[in-house]
Amino acid sequence: MSTALLAYQSALLLRSQRWLAPVVLYAAFCGVGVQSGQPVLDSLGYAAAGLLPVGAWLVRICVSNEPPAARSCTAAATAPWRAHLASLVTGFLATAVLGAVATGVVALISDGASTDHRVKVAVPPAAGAGLLTMLVCALVGSAVGAVTVWPVLRSTGLGVAGMLLCALLALVAPGSPARSAVTAMIAGSQQGTVPAPLLPLAAAAALAALCAATACHLSSRR
Repeated sequence: MSTALLAYQSALLLRSQRWLAPVVLYAAFCGVGVQSGQPVLDSLGYAAAGLLPVGAWLVRICVSNEPPAARSCTAAATAPWRAHLASLVTGFLATAVLGAVATGVVALISDGASTDHRVKVAVPPAAGAGLLTMLVCALVGSAVGAVTVWPVLRSTGLGVAGMLLCALLALVAPGSPARSAVTAMIAGSQQGTVPAPLLPLAAAAALAALCAATACHLSSRR
């Protein structure tokens, strides 16, 4: 995968303006659930949880942005798996950027305190933990998007339904990296300690890599 492919996919995403819907929806989600003066760890965990379905949606947009003829030309010029991987990475990077912006905004408006406001919580370390949690959710969301769109699922209706169901399960299922990271943020807020979700991050990276590899392999065959 080259930077030229990433630049091409990024340009397609920006020019399509299809990113507006998930971004506006995510901004509304955070605007409703995150208020000024709330505990910083709770707010960051909430914002991270909302990023997961948005990440899946952005990956779906990036994969389906190209018309079939243009996709064939791109695949012929490089390789089918390289072209597909570029679209997956572009969706993940867009999600990560959105999560980084959300982390900064939430950290600025939130209160550096525990859930009961009795224990002081340093905002910079909390923002760092929030950024890691956002990254975990972005990776899991990208994994969900990768396996609920072409070439894994060819039906649009089935793909959208599968994306929503998998995103929900990724947030509530025991053992999910996203659930573990968000739960750690909430527990840290209750105790007044800043968590370090490194194990969920490693698990999310492995999951995203596996799902991307599967999708890229199928793209070469189909």
